[in-house]
Amino acid sequence: MSPSAVADFDEPSAKVLSPASLAHVVLRTANLERMVDFYTTFLGGTVTYGNEVISFIRYDDEHHRIALIGIPSTEPKKPTSCGLEHIAFTFNSLSDLLASYRHRKARNIAPVWCVNHGPTTSIYYKDPDGNMLETQVDNFDTVDDANAFMMSKAFAENPIGTDFDAEELIQAISRGEDERVLKKRREIGPRALPDLSSM
Repeated sequence: MSPSAVADFDEPSAKVLSPASLAHVVLRTANLERMVDFYTTFLGGTVTYGNEVISFIRYDDEHHRIALIGIPSTEPKKPTSCGLEHIAFTFNSLSDLLASYRHRKARNIAPVWCVNHGPTTSIYYKDPDGNMLETQVDNFDTVDDANAFMMSKAFAENPIGTDFDAEELIQAISRGEDERVLKKRREIGPRALPDLSSM
């Protein structure tokens, strides 16, 4: 629809109009300074605006992707309560994912879980408040291919994935092994969800 066109707001619709994109995530914290330091480091980002109460962090062409609100009365996260499980960030290649892993490792940010889910190869971290963050690369070239895998018997048998060692993948890429081959999930049969609250 062009900007000058007038929408028919009363036209029946089979479903709600989907958003164009996900804009940002806002987290409340009692440790604003520590969280700002973590997220700018973790994302290779910068603070667009910040004060003693709020901080807006960007790492791409959006004015902010993460906002942090400092509320001193905020209680510690309860890993067993309902709510947001994790925030995921995508990289363009397996090499980029692993380079960012090494950059974080050099800054004492260690992953808590490395897993090939099948549709993605993923490395998980926790922020200082215990919020889980996923960094990932898509394992398939198209959404249709990823959807087909997610409808396969292998995925139905194990929708969690297969753990991997990030350093072993770095060594394999350094030897010249093909990323497409390295992103193919090793099938291990049925698997239960690990206890993410203890990670």
